[in-house]
Amino acid sequence: MSFVPLFLFVWLGLAPPGASGDWPQFLGPTRNGVYDGPPLVASDKPSEPLVLWRRPVGQGYAGPAVVGSKLILFHRVGDEEVVECIDRRTGITFWKSSYPTAYRDSFGFDEGPRATPTIAGEYVYTYGAEGTLSCWQLKDGTRVWQVRCQERWRIPPSFFGAATSPLVVGDLLLLNVGGRPNAGIVAFDRKTGKVKWTATDHEASYSSPVSARVGGRLLAFFFTREGFVALRPESGTIVHQLHWRSRFNASVNAATPLVVGNRVFLSACYGTGATVLELSEQGLKQLWQSDESLSNHYATSIYYRGYLYGFHGRQEYGPELRCVRFDTGEVMWSQGGLGAGTVLRAGEVLVVTSERGDVWLAALTPEAWRPLLRFRPLGPTVRAYPALAHGCMFLRNNEELVALRFSDELVQRAD
Repeated sequence: MSFVPLFLFVWLGLAPPGASGDWPQFLGPTRNGVYDGPPLVASDKPSEPLVLWRRPVGQGYAGPAVVGSKLILFHRVGDEEVVECIDRRTGITFWKSSYPTAYRDSFGFDEGPRATPTIAGEYVYTYGAEGTLSCWQLKDGTRVWQVRCQERWRIPPSFFGAATSPLVVGDLLLLNVGGRPNAGIVAFDRKTGKVKWTATDHEASYSSPVSARVGGRLLAFFFTREGFVALRPESGTIVHQLHWRSRFNASVNAATPLVVGNRVFLSACYGTGATVLELSEQGLKQLWQSDESLSNHYATSIYYRGYLYGFHGRQEYGPELRCVRFDTGEVMWSQGGLGAGTVLRAGEVLVVTSERGDVWLAALTPEAWRPLLRFRPLGPTVRAYPALAHGCMFLRNNEELVALRFSDELVQRAD
């Protein structure tokens, strides 16, 4: 029987009690690509959104972060990495701060920062392409502390610069620094920048860590260049590990671990493939592994009601958007022709943004690819993750940042 989702009368669903609709960090409030704010459109036939504002930006793949009226943009202008606080309603700058950078991309790609800023309480945290970790006051941009990680731990240059977004857990800030000895993962006091503990000799990947409770215990999950690490954030004690990387040097682990209950989905290209791990007191159990199901190049997949949705295959070889059964890896459907891109979930809608600048809103169903709306707010190349916040979408390439509003009435109600 054909599945016609009943959600379409209110796209993106209703925010849970107390939800603010903020997008304070990479992949949203809980780092799983899920938007929890007020609805964007109230129709089964969504119309193209209105452009609230546009403004020029510098280089970079770092997506925006949004808390309240403030949007934080991290980009490169000239020979400086700039953290800029913008009014999300108007696009006008509240404040901006900067520091010099000499980063040069070995492959001739974009030379701006890659890591999305993290907003936590009164502070903003940024991690630049050269490995400069900084803490700024959200209210006025005053720099609180800064650590040049690449210099401190003598980290050799990677393929594409430093790209992991800082994770805040309580009073700690966690980062896959990639230093040695025993400084692969580092925990900093988030208020002072003081190192609290270090763990592993793993090199840094381009994946960002995530925290979640499994079996009543809070854990931090990393997908380093070597593979999977689950540890206790308060001490750095390693609870689970699994070697999961390409057998040849050109390995790029970039997708964030996706935690669903006591299971974790990991995925990478370059012959590595995907796997679902089940975590228990007895250790790790691999439920399945495959390089033919859903091998993510750089974009993290999302989960919904027993299924994964994401891009399979390398960016340069024509990837396909897929729906895969979470517990087995069975491919339910596969859609080509979209190019590479990113995916987010908003209620029962899949939000797909391609590198070409196209945005699709599609039904989240395992039956088939069912697009509802397609529009193009930006030109190529779009590699930064968009932010969904307060009924709006904020999207950038390496020239422009655009704010989109889907419904005047709903956004005014949300604000």
